[in-house]
Amino acid sequence: MSEHNSGCFGSLLSSFSKRSRKAPVVEPYPFIRSPSYRSGSRPTLVQSEGDLGGCLYKSYCDFGIPTLRETDGYLAHSKTHETLPRYTLTDLEEIYKPEVVQTIESALDRFSPELRRLSLDIHDHPEIGFQEKHAHDALTSFMSSHGFKVTKHYLGLDTAWRAEWSNGKGGRTLGINSEMDALPGIGHACGHNLIAICGVGVALAVREALKEHNINGNIVLLGTPAEEGGAGKAILIERGGYKDMDVCVMSHPGPGPSHSVGIGPSLAVQSIEIEYFGHTAHASAAPWEGVNALDAAFLAYSNIAVLRQQVKPTHRVHGVIRGGKDELAVNVIPDYTKMLWLVRAPTFAELEVLRERVKACFSAAAQATGCRMTMSLGKAQYDLRQNSILAHTYGKIMGARYDWTTTMAEGAIGGSTDFGNVTYELPSLHPSYAIPTELNGGNHTPGFTASARTKEAHELCLTVTKGLAMLGFRVLDDEVLANEVKKAWEKDMEK
Repeated sequence: MSEHNSGCFGSLLSSFSKRSRKAPVVEPYPFIRSPSYRSGSRPTLVQSEGDLGGCLYKSYCDFGIPTLRETDGYLAHSKTHETLPRYTLTDLEEIYKPEVVQTIESALDRFSPELRRLSLDIHDHPEIGFQEKHAHDALTSFMSSHGFKVTKHYLGLDTAWRAEWSNGKGGRTLGINSEMDALPGIGHACGHNLIAICGVGVALAVREALKEHNINGNIVLLGTPAEEGGAGKAILIERGGYKDMDVCVMSHPGPGPSHSVGIGPSLAVQSIEIEYFGHTAHASAAPWEGVNALDAAFLAYSNIAVLRQQVKPTHRVHGVIRGGKDELAVNVIPDYTKMLWLVRAPTFAELEVLRERVKACFSAAAQATGCRMTMSLGKAQYDLRQNSILAHTYGKIMGARYDWTTTMAEGAIGGSTDFGNVTYELPSLHPSYAIPTELNGGNHTPGFTASARTKEAHELCLTVTKGLAMLGFRVLDDEVLANEVKKAWEKDMEK
C-alpha cells in the first residue's frame, strides 16, 4: 500500500445536506489488509501480516451533496449554487431517442440481479488500495463472461484492468471508471462496491444500445485501483490509459437529500511526508547531548498553525505526528519523528503556491532544532473540473426521466479525488448521488459501510447508472453534443 496518495469524492454529497456537528467517535484501527464484519454491526478486525505499525494512511475525502441551506464552509465562498429546474417527460430534447432509453433501462433491469451479487461480493471482500485482488478477479471474470475483451493487470498495475468493446468501425470512445478499493478497518465505507457496478452497468447498457440500434462506437471500462490510497488514476494517466477516450464518466455515493445528484468541483491535494532525525540522550541526566526530533515536529506543527491565519478560507492544511515503530519514551530525547500532511486548494495552481509556504514551515523547524530532515512529496491530485455540457445534460436526463434534483455547485467542496486528474486529460463527469444513511453515518464511517450494502442503495445506484448510460450513448451518437462537450473542456482548460 502506497503511503503517498489517496482520495475520494464521497463528500460532494454531504455538503449538500445539513450535517450534525456532533461527529461520532471512531476508534483508531490497525492498518489491515482484509477487515471482516457483518452488515450493520461493528467491524471485527483482522490484523494483516507483517509489521505495519509505522504506516500512515492518507484519505483525502469526506463528501456529500450541497444544499442551498448550507452557507458555512466552502459554500459560503462559492460563487453560485444552481439547482436545475424540474423537467418533464414531454421535454423530448432531453429524452434523447426514447427507443434507446427503453433499451438501456430494460438492459439494466435485466442485469440488476447480477450486478447486485457482484456488488455484495466486492463489499464482503474489502481490500485496500493496490491489493484489490479479489475485486480484480471478480470484475474481470464478469466482464469476460459478458463478451468484453479484458486486459488484466493493466499497464503494470497488478489490480488495474481494462474491458473494451466496439461496434462497427470508427466512432467515438466512451470511457468509464470502476473503483474497487476499501478503507482500512471499516471496509467499503465510501461505497466503492457501488462505484464498481455503476461502471460495469454503464458499459453493459451502452453496449446493448449500440448493438440494438446499430450505432458505431467504442466502450472502454477501466478498473482503477487505490483511489483511497495511491492515486491509481494518475498512474494510469501517466502510462497512457486514457489516451483513446473522448469522454470519461463515473459516479460516487454519499449522504444527502433523497433522489438528488450533486455536481461540483473538488479540491486539489498533495501529500507531504516529513521525517526529522535527531540524536538520543537521557532526558534528565544529559539532555544537552540530544537533538530533539519531537521538538522539530512540534515547531513544524506550530508554524503551520500560525500560517493558517494567513491562508485563504478555501485552503486547507492538516497533518499528524508519529514517532518511530516503537512508542516514544518519556525519559529519552526522541531521535526520530514522522509527519504526514495534506495540502489542499481549489485549484492545482493555488496548491503549488500554498505547498511552498508549508514546506518553509518544515525547513524552519529543522533549522531551529538542528535536526536533519527528509521531505517526500506524494503524487498530486488535481481539482475536479466537471464538464459543463455533460453536467447539464446529465442533470436534465435525471430530472426529466426520474424526477431527481440536480444541484450544480461552483466552488470546491470538501474533499479530493484522483478523478480530478482525469478531468484535466479529457472531458469528464463525476456526479455524486445520495443513498440513505444513518445519523452521522456519512462517507468514511462504519455506518456508511452498512449503507453501501443495502438494497435501497443498489436501486438508487441503478437509476444513476441508467442516466449515465443515456448520457454516454448520446455522446457516442450525437456529434453536435460531442463537439460542444469538447469545446467546453478546451475553454475550461484555458483558465
